[in-house]
Amino acid sequence: MFVGEYIVKLDAKGRIAFPSGLKKQIPSEDLEKAFVVKKDIYESCLILYPEKEWDMHLSIMKRKLNPFNRIHAGIIRDYHRDSARVAFDGSYRLLIPKKLLEEINIDKELIFAGQEGKIEIWSKKAYESQRMDQEIFAKNIEEILGGDTNFYE
Repeated sequence: MFVGEYIVKLDAKGRIAFPSGLKKQIPSEDLEKAFVVKKDIYESCLILYPEKEWDMHLSIMKRKLNPFNRIHAGIIRDYHRDSARVAFDGSYRLLIPKKLLEEINIDKELIFAGQEGKIEIWSKKAYESQRMDQEIFAKNIEEILGGDTNFYE
């Protein structure tokens, strides 16, 4: 589970030094495995999935979608669009395809935001402008989670 927000910068070659705070949250046996980076379907950010998390998403899709159904085939195609496999280099940097960075208007500064099993990658400017109004956030939490839910059972 990934937690925390980290400001990072692209180097001159377009590589991103992976935040050490997030690196510590990856089990050592997973550090050598690939990730999948994908344009988010809702927001102007990228999602970095560890291999296990990506495989879980694909298994859900395989259970729910039929590749021989035209609508389902289009969903499968578009879900895989704007995605790529990436891995750490020897210095724990990632080289994310330039096309994906351009999709979310990355300049030099990025935010890596831990979101449970995935990491969101935002332009710093877009991330800062995305914050929900505190009153609306509190109201939404109360409406969605504040009903009969007992978190202590």
